[in-house]
Amino acid sequence: MSDFLFTSESVSEGHPDKVADQISDAVLDAILKQDKTCRVAAETLVKDNLVVLAGEITAHARVNYDEVARNTIKRIGYIDPAIGFDASTCTVLVAYGQQSPDIARGVDKSIDLDQGAGDQGLMFGYACDETPSLMPLPIFLSHRLVERQAELRRSGRLPWLRPDAKSQVTIRYLNGRPESIDTVVLSTQHAPGIEHKKLAESVVEEVIKPVLPKSMVKGKISYLVNPTGAFEIGGPKGDCGVTGRKIIVDTYGGAAPHGGGAFSGKDPSKVDRSAAYAARYVAKNIVAAGLASKCLVQVSYAIGVARPTSVMVTTQGTGKMSDDALSALVTKHFDLRPRGIIQMLDLLRPIYEKTAAYGHFGREEAEFTWEATDKALALKQAA
Repeated sequence: MSDFLFTSESVSEGHPDKVADQISDAVLDAILKQDKTCRVAAETLVKDNLVVLAGEITAHARVNYDEVARNTIKRIGYIDPAIGFDASTCTVLVAYGQQSPDIARGVDKSIDLDQGAGDQGLMFGYACDETPSLMPLPIFLSHRLVERQAELRRSGRLPWLRPDAKSQVTIRYLNGRPESIDTVVLSTQHAPGIEHKKLAESVVEEVIKPVLPKSMVKGKISYLVNPTGAFEIGGPKGDCGVTGRKIIVDTYGGAAPHGGGAFSGKDPSKVDRSAAYAARYVAKNIVAAGLASKCLVQVSYAIGVARPTSVMVTTQGTGKMSDDALSALVTKHFDLRPRGIIQMLDLLRPIYEKTAAYGHFGREEAEFTWEATDKALALKQAA
């Protein structure tokens, strides 16, 4: 199948599930600032004007979790009680327990005399040459649209915008390559009283069109803005938000498989997060080295065991060398044990709140070490 339509979606920082993700990662960051040896699995639920913080935390740290949650909600922009969710007036319930000692024994002293994986599981990393960031074009544009919505909301340029929003982009592919934009959907929460026609025109002209690459604008594009009409009730008032429910938004927009484990609220001993970052790092460096135009990496782990139980590399027919040869290169150039990943990517830093909206991959923030292509030259020379 070389000619097809492919669609990805994203959600804004004010979407209820993303509010939960950002609070969970803000809690993780607050703990990491005090204790790099912490074990954190922080879950968040937001509904109406209620925030519930639960999970398992073992750390030598004193953190005001209530304050962390409120500051995150305020930063996102929920500061008006009339919206139904407000940083100052919401109720915050804290119900953290400690990590099971059975897990701690396996992680802290593993079979391989190195830090063991915090759980079993499988993780994927992906890269392709559709964009300069080596991300698939549909998810890349979907993220940029909701980022643009937030930018215009914060600047006051479109003062009727509210924090909750969703985007969706459909790309037409010819011969397996992006050819043109087919459909753009953008739904945004808004203040009462705004006429739908004015809202739709403003969103198309101010939010959508500035994001779309001119090379992809060919023929008629279908723009669908708030297709159901009014979107006044949004955020946690409209829907319950829970950590870890936007795992496809967080990764590759459906262009690559997902192992099922969410990222936010988890310290780097949890391979759901750290190994997915490492797999992206591997895949991106292979594509950056010119060894393939697409690369999918799968790794898997057993709890308490440091070395991966499997490493798989496939270039989906685009490689300049065999997948087996690439797998051997990966084993030689990347330490995919949990401790090796943490050191390789410098993951024991309070960098995670920033990852929790607009995608964990394909971004240029200096803190996102897994986006570096510093291994590309060595891989190219070794090949």
